[in-house]
Amino acid sequence: MLIAADKFKGSLTAVQVAERVTAGLRRVVPDLPVEALPVADGGDGTVDAAVAAGFERREVRVAGPLGQEVTAAFALRGDTAVVEMAEASGLQRLPAGVFAPLTASTYGSGELLRAALDAGARTIVFGVGGSATTDGGAGMLAALGARFLGEDGEPVAPGGGGLADLARADLSGLDPRLSSVELVLASDVDNPLTGPKGAPAVYGPQKGASPDDVAALDAALGHFAKVLEAAVGPRAAEYAAAPGAGAAGGIGYGALLLGARFRPGIEVMLDVLGFAPALARASLVITGEGSLDEQTLHGKAPAGVAAAARAAGKEVVAVCGRLALPEEALERAGIGQAYPLTSVEPDVARCIAEAGPILADVAERIAADWLV
Repeated sequence: MLIAADKFKGSLTAVQVAERVTAGLRRVVPDLPVEALPVADGGDGTVDAAVAAGFERREVRVAGPLGQEVTAAFALRGDTAVVEMAEASGLQRLPAGVFAPLTASTYGSGELLRAALDAGARTIVFGVGGSATTDGGAGMLAALGARFLGEDGEPVAPGGGGLADLARADLSGLDPRLSSVELVLASDVDNPLTGPKGAPAVYGPQKGASPDDVAALDAALGHFAKVLEAAVGPRAAEYAAAPGAGAAGGIGYGALLLGARFRPGIEVMLDVLGFAPALARASLVITGEGSLDEQTLHGKAPAGVAAAARAAGKEVVAVCGRLALPEEALERAGIGQAYPLTSVEPDVARCIAEAGPILADVAERIAADWLV
């Protein structure tokens, strides 16, 4: 039995999901061998998943999205690091109820990458998602040695809004170690930098951006790419249109400028976490996340787990807080059956507040249906 589920956002971490499912299964089959491999798709929870798989947690003080100092973590095993931009520049780093769509910066994410380099990383998996920022990765690049200057020769203000005043970009001071590191951009979105499907238009409103803010950010990021084209040549424009450039407020664009290779986050994380050997040992796979919905089918962790398991000829079931997919969509994704918490407790508020005990009850049902 392999449990490879993501977090139930706002209720349970991926590690807690695995613990509760294990407890419920063993109520029915007490000596059931269970292997837990908490997973993530590059967004928040990615470092926790790596640590649960045996990576060492490293903590460092970096700048939060508004410049305040925060303690952020990355994961290290040998010369491979897993860096999660949300640890430094995520929405959870903003004060409650505060948004800063024009001024939030990814500077701390660059400091996290630098810390991974300092720790000896030769391969860096850079998980992006859950960001508070829409600065095209400018802050991250600045932390790694780039300079973004206005007409007066002074650095432009932090955040995507400040890029409207950019006159010159100088990437010559970038940390030289970056050229000898394999940088993997792990994301579950493939949006370009700008335009109707770009970072400001699609994700800006989630970060508090008004329609005017979205227009200003889209123009500023377009200008950013133009100035970078003058500095580094046509690849700056190519990267702006590339899949993943718009990930996490455009930090994907900054990562591509550093030479990153874009891969779907869940694919990267399954490789890093050692999913294939765990899958080979399993007879049944349980995956899941808080909400199984249309987004799940587009690169989220359960879809990636199910696709890999189906390719290996393994049965897959899913647990979730809320199920918003029809049976045929689940089947196409390779999920034999889904078990939402609401099938045990119809009250959604209770499902959120008491997710752990209810999930254990759901796991009892899975054991009764699939193991007895």
